[in-house]
Amino acid sequence: MRKTLLFATLVALVAGMSSCSMFKKDTFSETDLFGYWQEDGKESFLRFTDEKNETGEYAKYKYYGYEWNEAEDVTESDVIADKHGNGWFMWTLDKADLMELHLMSNKGAVDPKNYTVTKLTDTDLQFKDEFDVSHKYVKVVSKK
Repeated sequence: MRKTLLFATLVALVAGMSSCSMFKKDTFSETDLFGYWQEDGKESFLRFTDEKNETGEYAKYKYYGYEWNEAEDVTESDVIADKHGNGWFMWTLDKADLMELHLMSNKGAVDPKNYTVTKLTDTDLQFKDEFDVSHKYVKVVSKK
């Protein structure tokens, strides 16, 4: 009887804790990602497009996006010229999980990257990478 009571108490405690907000992930909207983003204090840019991935390949990634870093002498036009090659990625947002599949021009190689979004508004984007490094971006109409 005592073991049953202890087990029931433990089950109730776990059930109560699992409904706590500390276990729930924030939910962010994909539409807030669409557009140009500039990394805080850097010449690094992201563009999340609404161009859908309709290839059927890697179906969980819904859209295309691309990135470039002008400090490395790479411009947006360089990346656009190599459409769906270097600098491009497919992406999807599931609650706070931003999943990107980076594309490469060399024989179709891909590189998955997963991030946890910590803030997303129509003007601010913050996320952490797998090494717990934070990245901060601001939405821009075009590159600054």
